[in-house]
Amino acid sequence: MTNAAPEHWVLTLSCPDRPGIVHAVAGVLAANGGNITESQQFGDGGTGLFFMRVQVESATAKADLESALTEVAEEFSMTWTLDRVGRPVRTVVMVSTAAHCLNDLLFREREGRLPIQVVAVVSNHTELAPTAQFYGVGFHHIPVTKDSKQAAERALLDLVDELDAELVVMARYMQILSDDLCHALEGRIINIHHSFLPSFKGARPYAQAHDRGVKLIGATAHYATASLDEGPIIEQDVERVTHADDAAELVAIGQDVERRVLARAVRWHAEHRVLVDGHRTVIFR
Repeated sequence: MTNAAPEHWVLTLSCPDRPGIVHAVAGVLAANGGNITESQQFGDGGTGLFFMRVQVESATAKADLESALTEVAEEFSMTWTLDRVGRPVRTVVMVSTAAHCLNDLLFREREGRLPIQVVAVVSNHTELAPTAQFYGVGFHHIPVTKDSKQAAERALLDLVDELDAELVVMARYMQILSDDLCHALEGRIINIHHSFLPSFKGARPYAQAHDRGVKLIGATAHYATASLDEGPIIEQDVERVTHADDAAELVAIGQDVERRVLARAVRWHAEHRVLVDGHRTVIFR
């Protein structure tokens, strides 16, 4: 069965590496009227896994295309997804009091530069409620204390389920997540942090970095896991600084890097360009 007009799909998959995978996938797509517009693949010799991302135009109905792909997926023991190219991913953004990453994500979404739909902003503080209101996004204040942490995380998960959110972004959310929450959102929660860990922890890391005379400032975006700040890395970047930059300038430079890195990580995830390979990621750009 075919649709009235071709639609653009993105297929991602991973499986044990063996001969014939690309041929089999391309054959299924061709048999269903598919015109491949983009294709990338990578075989990891260390893990023995094969990764592939394909964009294809096809007039075949999604259910029929999925049925045909299921057969080849079973043959090759694939983990796979099929989605419409450019479909906005329903996203919850978590923040504390720093506005730079939240504002950047919401601006990029409004300008059509990120394929996401921010369905809620969640915070353990109230300072950024006006920012969410400006962009027309619902703001949810979920305070967190030592005694309320478990209830707060339950409220977050309930909200994610209620809003059918597919992605959670920790846009400088300054709370440590429990192992249970990380497991519940595994593979769909992204965190951003500065590059000073583990050297400069706690409060005022940029002041500590300035005091030590650092020459590089960077940021890392990664999937959040039970191992604090050690999840699979999606993107990183750095900026060079000098002795002439004071602590306030280091903060401003660091925030710029954090914005860029987080936006790229969110975009690549939403475009299905990130595949997890154990403790690492494969990024098809």
